[in-house]
Amino acid sequence: MATAASLKTWYWLHKWSSLVCTVFLLLICLTGLPLIFHEEIEHAFEDGKPHTVVPEGTPRARMDAIHANAKALYPGEALQYTYVDDHEPVVWVGMADPATASDAKSHHYMRFDAHTAELLYDGPSVFEEQFTFMGVMYALHVDLFAGLPGQLFLGFMGLLFVLATVSGVVLYGRFMKKLEFGSVRADRSRRIKWLDLHNLLGIVTVVWVTVVGVTGVINELATPMFRYWQSTEVAALIAPYQNKTPPAEYVSADAAMAAATQALPDSEATSFSHPGNMFATPHHYVFWMKGSTPLTSHLFTPVLVDATTAEVTAIAEPPWYLVMLELSRPLHFGDYGGLPLKIIWTLLDLITIVVLVSGLYLWVARRKTNDARIKQIADTLTPAYSATRS
Repeated sequence: MATAASLKTWYWLHKWSSLVCTVFLLLICLTGLPLIFHEEIEHAFEDGKPHTVVPEGTPRARMDAIHANAKALYPGEALQYTYVDDHEPVVWVGMADPATASDAKSHHYMRFDAHTAELLYDGPSVFEEQFTFMGVMYALHVDLFAGLPGQLFLGFMGLLFVLATVSGVVLYGRFMKKLEFGSVRADRSRRIKWLDLHNLLGIVTVVWVTVVGVTGVINELATPMFRYWQSTEVAALIAPYQNKTPPAEYVSADAAMAAATQALPDSEATSFSHPGNMFATPHHYVFWMKGSTPLTSHLFTPVLVDATTAEVTAIAEPPWYLVMLELSRPLHFGDYGGLPLKIIWTLLDLITIVVLVSGLYLWVARRKTNDARIKQIADTLTPAYSATRS
């Protein structure tokens, strides 16, 4: 009896966790398909000029020269972010009106040639960019255009998906005691064939689904993770600067970057926030340094550099939850094994869509079967009931 009761509990968990999250998981899987190839798609439809092809070993332009060109285009705005592209010799610079800089959607980005400091592309604001095709796909995938509440909601849907996967494995173990592994009873009804196919595809992709589901939940918690880190560890590091007046002028970005690189000689700066930005402080540049090995290239160490002296204030070793977040991001999109892994991720995503759709079909088909049985019983009882009344 205990085993039967336990099985009923697992069945109930699998049914309702699947039903509640399926529509949203379908949306996530469908929008995730183009996001797997976001680099290739964005490169194919990239606006602006191409970067200059130069001989290997050609020195790059000074970061200050790139920033000077950006500020010349928008003299009333403040520098916010600088991103050094991993794949092409280009540098992205983000700017915003100081009055609205606290709203990330007001920022806009420009792409500069890393060797000539020439402007290649002047992009729209983040708000406008979210209505491009890739912007819509990303917003639907991450937060349903609802910001943090949307992220937390989709994170909860991801947890339900993981629960549905675990409960499905438990049920499949009991189910396969009666059949050979991988059996698809093609000679039975359509519902039975789809049930067998649903179970088979689900168990074949269970490891991938679990990994992507768990890393997806972690990614949805990125905003509260960073906010907590800023309010605790970073706040403690910058406490001595709290009562100081923010500087009117800053040292050059090149000097600050040189200091950060000297502090971590085996790493390179992949991006940095400018002083006054929401992810920096009024007194510091914050550089995100990455390593050179396959593993450390996905791990980022923030370095705080004093914006008036170019001295390293602190090397803020990221806590375990940010390390977990950094490792989960490339794993979620298959973004660490090149094009072959992206193709495998796509195939597994398509199989998961089939599992989700077949699950919905099986639930609807089962309800129709039950309704038909109830109607049949009612039709059988109605004449007998009428005879007793007469």
